[in-house]
Amino acid sequence: MRKTAKLLTLAVALFAGFGGTAQAEGFKIGADVVSSYVWRGGDIGDSPAIQPALSYTFPGIGVVVGTWGSYAVIDNVVDEFGAKSRYKEVDLYATVPVGPFSFTLINYYVPVAGNNKSFDFSSDGPNVVEFNIGYAKDNLSLLAAINVAGNDTTPGYKNAKYCEASYKFYDKDGYTAKGVVGLGDEDYYGDKEGDNIALVNTGISVSKDRYTASYVYNPDTEASHLVFMASF
Repeated sequence: MRKTAKLLTLAVALFAGFGGTAQAEGFKIGADVVSSYVWRGGDIGDSPAIQPALSYTFPGIGVVVGTWGSYAVIDNVVDEFGAKSRYKEVDLYATVPVGPFSFTLINYYVPVAGNNKSFDFSSDGPNVVEFNIGYAKDNLSLLAAINVAGNDTTPGYKNAKYCEASYKFYDKDGYTAKGVVGLGDEDYYGDKEGDNIALVNTGISVSKDRYTASYVYNPDTEASHLVFMASF
């Protein structure tokens, strides 16, 4: 999704660690402010972003439905005619928890020049649908994801796969830290063509209260990112 001048999204780290996590019943709203939008080892444009979220957890069954968005603060997208705009993403998701597992269907919607139809799931439209399975137990979280519908004509998009493991190794004095390792299709999450699976996401995140700082290195693109996030 990161191809085509990054006009389509890679999507949401927010849900990568979601599996097995209990949420309070009813509605939940919030927002993150990030120094840059980095997801699964890839940088979605060079701009700070505001990322609002809205969800509802059904009482008794724990099923969660929600939406998440990312809005660039400065113009960071240039179309084929040279016009600038701000990156925008609006995602819809539903998660079904089953013990330590979670099953999630996410629709990533990023309007592009000439097509801003929210529910256009054609093969060259602005939506990509992903199915993922998460597992969380104690300090370990696992994720496996694959694109299953929507845009599949852009090189690398069709059935793109990603898997990730994260482990919380520090919890003291209000600070927590976790390490992340992720593998994905090179032509979707990296910078090379082909169907090879490569190491595309490594890093460490340290959190305290509502603040998180993350160092991310993508071995496939050889790019490093340092991201600061404040959650409200």
